[in-house]
Amino acid sequence: MTTTTTTTTTTWTLLRVLRDRNAGLCLAGVVVSGFGTSALWLASGVWVKDLTGSDGLAALCLLAMWAPTLAGPLLGTLADLPHRRKPLLIGANLLLAALLLTLFTVDSPGRLWLLFAVLFVYGAAGVVHDAAESALVANAVSPSLLGDFNGLRMTAAEGMKLLAPLAGAGVYAAYGGPSVALLDAATFVVATGLYACLRARESRPRPPSGNWRAQTTEGARHLWTHPRLRPLVLSGGTTMLFAGLNGAMVYAFIDTLGHAPTYAGVLYAVQGAGSVAIGLLSGPALRRLGERRFAAYGIALTAAAVGLRAVPSDPLALVSSAAIGAGLPCVLIAALTAVQRETPDALLGRTVATANTLVFAPNVIGLAVGAALVELLDVRLLSAVLGAVWLVTTAPLFQNPASASRTAAKSPSDANPA
Repeated sequence: MTTTTTTTTTTWTLLRVLRDRNAGLCLAGVVVSGFGTSALWLASGVWVKDLTGSDGLAALCLLAMWAPTLAGPLLGTLADLPHRRKPLLIGANLLLAALLLTLFTVDSPGRLWLLFAVLFVYGAAGVVHDAAESALVANAVSPSLLGDFNGLRMTAAEGMKLLAPLAGAGVYAAYGGPSVALLDAATFVVATGLYACLRARESRPRPPSGNWRAQTTEGARHLWTHPRLRPLVLSGGTTMLFAGLNGAMVYAFIDTLGHAPTYAGVLYAVQGAGSVAIGLLSGPALRRLGERRFAAYGIALTAAAVGLRAVPSDPLALVSSAAIGAGLPCVLIAALTAVQRETPDALLGRTVATANTLVFAPNVIGLAVGAALVELLDVRLLSAVLGAVWLVTTAPLFQNPASASRTAAKSPSDANPA
């Protein structure tokens, strides 16, 4: 009975989004461009490794793509300048498509600087693209569909992580790195066509007031003074910090199970399946629970699953991986949906980009700290302690929103009391 209900809910979620023309087009654009990006990030590392034999230089590919995220508040301001977001999205896609074609000249170690430069610009344009896309979606998609859309977007992203890297590796093995770049460029051209078909009634954003510093910090100020957004974004950042710690321990955890390091592929596949499932169910769950409780329950599920890894057992390892995959995205979906609903249009690009920086940047710190701790302490002890501490972080999300609203109402900049 439960399986039938879940299947019906999932089908209804898909139909709700796909029956809406704009939501369906936006989702298709996310899927297509996400496929190309996921294919490129894997192939670029292999490409560098083949040309230089250096593991360190290969790892720099991912760093080059992710480093611009740290400048999210500044780059997000570009999405709030007095121009419409749809032409900005189309322009960003075409710029990236043209930029990727320059990689056909990378055929020796001496040309690798161009690959790293393209990846860095790719990452910076991606920050602007994501901010403009989220702002456009908030205008083009009905507010009642935002939770369903963001959940399906998460499902699509996780699905691409499972499929696209394999496709990218296959294309690279058969035709080389430039062909992967061409594939990614083609996905941006297709995404451009999808975004061009959107029927979005956009008003031209008002020019941001103040100097660049004031404009950049305005999104952060909105997040901090808003009683509903602040706990969600802080919980998202804390969750990704702990996710980095947990991710750094995965190979030590596999050692306790007595498996080879390649067993990580099994655990990540199961985790991805959990993320796909929660993405399909998040829309109905958000409507039933609200953003705060949905995020809190997801964090609690993740914390319990990480704590279970203190027990070296194959069945428990698979169950915990699926639970982590299902629980981890909840706060990310809830935070993005709340930001889209609770932020004025003129601030939306900066606020989304700032929220993404605050949520995802701590993951890098968590990976670094986790890599050090796993060398000093037993991974079973670390898992137990991490799970317990992680569980405590759900407390602010269960706080009475009315009291948070009274506190934030003292700030004149808050225009969205809970």
